[in-house]
Amino acid sequence: MERAEAYGFSGAMSGAFLLSCLLFAAVSRRQRGPYMDEVFHVPQAQAYCHGRFLQWDPMITTLPGLYLLSVGVVKPAAWLLGWTGSVVCSVGMLRFINLLFSAGNFYLLYLLLFKIHQKNKAVSGFQRILSALTLAAFPTLYFFTFLYYTDPGSVFFTLFSYLMCLYGNHKTSALLGFCGFMFRQTNIVWTVFCAGNVVAEKLNEAWKIELQKKKDEKISSRKGSFSDLTRILQFLVEYLLSPKNLVTLIALTWPYIILVSLFFVFVFINGGIVVGDRSSHEACLHFPQLFYFLSFTGFFSFPHLLTPTKIRKFLLSLKKHPVQYSLVTVISLFLIWKFTYVHKYLLADNRHYTFYVWRKVFQRHELVKYLLVPFYLFAGWSFADTLKSKSIFWILMYFVCLLAVTVPQKLLEFRYFILPFLIYRLNIPFLSLYRQLLELAFYILVNAVTFYLFLNRTFQWENSDEVQRFMW
Repeated sequence: MERAEAYGFSGAMSGAFLLSCLLFAAVSRRQRGPYMDEVFHVPQAQAYCHGRFLQWDPMITTLPGLYLLSVGVVKPAAWLLGWTGSVVCSVGMLRFINLLFSAGNFYLLYLLLFKIHQKNKAVSGFQRILSALTLAAFPTLYFFTFLYYTDPGSVFFTLFSYLMCLYGNHKTSALLGFCGFMFRQTNIVWTVFCAGNVVAEKLNEAWKIELQKKKDEKISSRKGSFSDLTRILQFLVEYLLSPKNLVTLIALTWPYIILVSLFFVFVFINGGIVVGDRSSHEACLHFPQLFYFLSFTGFFSFPHLLTPTKIRKFLLSLKKHPVQYSLVTVISLFLIWKFTYVHKYLLADNRHYTFYVWRKVFQRHELVKYLLVPFYLFAGWSFADTLKSKSIFWILMYFVCLLAVTVPQKLLEFRYFILPFLIYRLNIPFLSLYRQLLELAFYILVNAVTFYLFLNRTFQWENSDEVQRFMW
């Protein structure tokens, strides 16, 4: 990092943290008590603060990573600063933990952008800082910086694990992956993703050698051709069936293998992935979740995905491959028809934006969910097109992890899309400065509207005196 870039990053991070502190104060003044899921998280953390580590609220479905870390931070801080009484492990103190995670996420996002795009010398330091700032302000994640939720910590440890993986420190990466797992069990998928990064890198090296060997054999190497796909699958099977290659891969990824093995032991002993209340978190094959994720990504990455050039390229691709697109359309319609699930929370809780998305869009008419398929096709094509700079093996590995983290979820919940979105966004090429600024301005606007609604547009239910607020 050059000196000017270091100063610029320090200024951006300090300014963002100061602004977040002011917003934190505003949120804490307006909503002093626990809100939404905080009514479970805050008392649980406070029980740990008082040494009652065997006490557990059965309504909590995640492991106690957030509460253990909170006690590990708050207790020493209280001892050093001489705090006593109700201020220790108060709602505000616990929420502040996530403000610290937010600052850490900003730094990790910058480091990841620097590492992933280090070969691209055309990217300036200002663009890296701007992109890190934009992702740190990503609305769905940034909102939960100000509440005591697991999301900021879950993202922090997962991004940290990914960064260590990219630097080849796999034991540390697996350890951080375990921390992420303790915040949210589904983060084990991103441990598999880190292992997959290593495997994809080795496969890509071997594939390049394979192509070099067959360079003079006049075999078509036209990108996207059926023969290409067949050759890649054949190569993949041959490579993974080789004992020598398997030993090499195991030697590189053994820390991740141990962690994933421990995860399966946990699932076996626990009788499932969810702890606590399982009635509302049943796994299913909810394939339309992939379409919802693509729509979510299209909305928040429109400067990347929705451009006149991409629209023209998509229409040309559509004209060139009508049979393939027709087949994908039929499969998509079938998946929507047979595998659409509507969680009871989605229909019952009018505090979440997803309630209004579902009611205003999907419930408008029975055919709406089918009429959205052309948009899903474009979003999927544009999504894949932005990843074309990555190797086919990396894309395959990411897609498998994306399916694993979204499809089993019955509830449409935008928070579940945060990590797959950030991983995607980190790995796509940089935009022009104008489009980067447009993306940041859009995020600022969405955040401004979100916090305005949360703080000022309160309402009450008929059977309750409690103030209700709109949120993600």
